[in-house]
Amino acid sequence: MPVINVDPDELRELTGQRLDDDELLADLFELGVEYEGTAEDGAFKLEFEPDRLDWLSVEGLARALRYNYGEARGVYVPDTNDAEWTIEVVDTPPERPYVTGAVVRGLDLSTTALASLIQLQEKLHATMGRARGKGAIGVHDLTMLKGVPATDRDDGRGKSLTYTSMDPDDERFVPLESNAEFTPREVVERHHIGTEYADLVADLPRYPAIYDDIGLFSFPPVVNGRRTEVTTDSRDLLVEMTGTDQWTIDRMLNVVCYALSARGGQIERVDVQYDPTAPGEHAGDTLDRPNLETKQKTVAHDRVESVLGRTFDRETVVDCLERSGLSVAGTDDNPDSYEVSVPPYRVDVLHPIDVIDDIGRAYGFNDLGPRYPDVSTVGGRHERSRLEDATRETLVGLGFEDLLNFHLTSERELFERMRLTPENDAVGGGRPVTIREPYSAAYTVVRTWALPSIVQVLENNTHRPYPQHLAEVGMVAARDETENTGVAEHRTVAGVLADPEASYEDARARLQALVRAFDAGLETPPTAHPSFIDGRSGSVVVDGESAGVVGELHPAVLVEHDLELPVAAFEFRLDALQ
Repeated sequence: MPVINVDPDELRELTGQRLDDDELLADLFELGVEYEGTAEDGAFKLEFEPDRLDWLSVEGLARALRYNYGEARGVYVPDTNDAEWTIEVVDTPPERPYVTGAVVRGLDLSTTALASLIQLQEKLHATMGRARGKGAIGVHDLTMLKGVPATDRDDGRGKSLTYTSMDPDDERFVPLESNAEFTPREVVERHHIGTEYADLVADLPRYPAIYDDIGLFSFPPVVNGRRTEVTTDSRDLLVEMTGTDQWTIDRMLNVVCYALSARGGQIERVDVQYDPTAPGEHAGDTLDRPNLETKQKTVAHDRVESVLGRTFDRETVVDCLERSGLSVAGTDDNPDSYEVSVPPYRVDVLHPIDVIDDIGRAYGFNDLGPRYPDVSTVGGRHERSRLEDATRETLVGLGFEDLLNFHLTSERELFERMRLTPENDAVGGGRPVTIREPYSAAYTVVRTWALPSIVQVLENNTHRPYPQHLAEVGMVAARDETENTGVAEHRTVAGVLADPEASYEDARARLQALVRAFDAGLETPPTAHPSFIDGRSGSVVVDGESAGVVGELHPAVLVEHDLELPVAAFEFRLDALQ
């Protein structure tokens, strides 16, 4: 969990409360912030949950305390001035195609304020920025930048910068914490900051770069140029961020803008203009940044009471929401729920349960007494768990070895190696749920069916004796916009018979025995499936409902997995046995 150093005097000044250290720490603890000791300079070492990125600065913690004290209420969105600067995006590395930015004017940066900004920058790098890999922040003294005149503005005030790529050996600039000029390649080889982040650009033929009319001033995500270094004399700042997706860097920008606004800074918008040929989803778009739009969440009143374990009147809930920095609209239109506005710096609020957590925190978790149920209950296993266990036991009784495979795999394993496509409506088809930051190319999606996982086991077991009869009862999922989460998941039953004599009839016979064990009826009308041999496959229909497929795997699938003997297989939905 993140730990930040906070000057208690700064915190008192920004909250406007004359509290001693013990009172201040007690109030922070009620918010969920834990005291981890005192630094040599007297600063508090404070630890909190990693989802509250808006607390990574003294300004963010002060804002939370002011809300808790009732000194501020509801959603606050700072006013922004019209854009004077444009960031033109041309010929960027496809590995890092996105940029965002804002201008902040009229700051009075004390030593402690500058230290807080630097700490916020580094903590955001370490958390949401994933060690600068996903998002990197550059803060510059605006007065040291010379914008290229923007010809597409009517007011004649326009100035532009360019986010592009560069040859690592052709440019020279003076990086931060240096007095000497380096090429970008020399920076990652010899400069102490450059060597730390060299792996982020090591495989790129061209490096990311941001230019003004004078030349290169930022080498993201590695190091800024010394020419635009921010000091306590800086009054106007340019904040730029680059990354691998627009959503992340835009949210990081909001956190920084709110912190600087708390220091008296005036936010000024920046236009981000993507070239039509730019890589990524915003090619040809012009984005107005920062994006300070609020988002809306609907929270049911009975859900609030159910989760927090007590009854509330609506006035209390609204008060708690407003003291959490949220706003409520239309309270009289629907007495059963709340339409809650969430400020743009709250990157942690994704679902209604996150709003309920804020209500409980504002009310005081220590004041939520236990509420016991009106009736006694006896614990027991969920019906689905009983069904899963019974299915596994039956499969083992039919001669199968029970498996438990990873739910994560790759699109190649799901589709290409099984002669299937995501667009196919056959068993296993569908748009897979993708992993945003996979740790391996082998685990990039959630599997849409289980049979590829079992076939991979056969592929890894070619050195073992046959027959190999394997089965799994497990989870699969696919994207579905009709679901609240955008994902539809279910339990599936899959089995294979790897045997020199394996056939469609063998697989159907095992399947018939399994279905009969649950007093259900089975039909297997002929069907076509890309993974199975035409004429040797059938649809699994249980009690009149289509639930899966059974048949002999296609020779091309066998060759792809280095299998030199027939394989009969089946897969169907577990809930068909209920």
